Amino acid sequence: MRASFPERPEAGPALARVLLDQVAAGERPPTVRVSRPGRVVAFGRRDTVSPGYPAAVAAMRATGFRGMERLTGGRVAAHAEGTMVLTLTTPEPAPAEGTGARFRFGAELVRVALADLGVDARLGPVPGEYCPGEWSINGAGRIKLAGIGQRMVKGAAHVGFVIVATGSATIRSVLVPVHEALGLEWDPATAGAAEDLRPGVSLDDVEAALLARLAAGSTLAEVELDRATRELAEAGADRYRPPRPGDRVAPWPRTKN
Repeated sequence: MRASFPERPEAGPALARVLLDQVAAGERPPTVRVSRPGRVVAFGRRDTVSPGYPAAVAAMRATGFRGMERLTGGRVAAHAEGTMVLTLTTPEPAPAEGTGARFRFGAELVRVALADLGVDARLGPVPGEYCPGEWSINGAGRIKLAGIGQRMVKGAAHVGFVIVATGSATIRSVLVPVHEALGLEWDPATAGAAEDLRPGVSLDDVEAALLARLAAGSTLAEVELDRATRELAEAGADRYRPPRPGDRVAPWPRTKN
């Protein structure tokens, strides 16, 4: 499935939640979604409860980026024209038991796909990276190239990947003021892209490499986003929208699962 919402990025995590619920209910088979969100800052739960959150949202908007509150955990991250998001939504009878295995599978998938393109991709975080995580993918031990997050409900799991193919300078341009507003320490030099290590690599190249690796282990079939699912995502999108000036900052969305 290919579905992107560059003009309304909050519909992205809303769609991810709808797909998660549909897979859990047996209404949809395991689903791969590829999207290119454009210039978007994704805030995590800890960011949204930070005293600096309103200032961070204002700093984001001053740079011309849009925003969303992510479905999975972690801290603030950014997307731009050279960034892709890949999500895997799978039925899981006991999702909590497979958390580590899904992280390992996902991290290795991204690492090997980037290595196929000649990128020196390695597992693990680098000191000072943005949205730090144990399962980050780094380049040459110096720069962050991709991050992974998970969300589970009864009967299914969602694994989301953010991979930066090109445009690391654009990522840094928004993360610097946003981190400052949130009071987070980090090293801007760690925000990288695949092209920084392998000049000429494009977003299309990275997408093709990832899908080729996925197709090697299973059969992929292209499906369109159906109208009913799109409408459900659009109806829930405001739950993932950063506050506008004058808004009361609402608590993180809570669900039954």
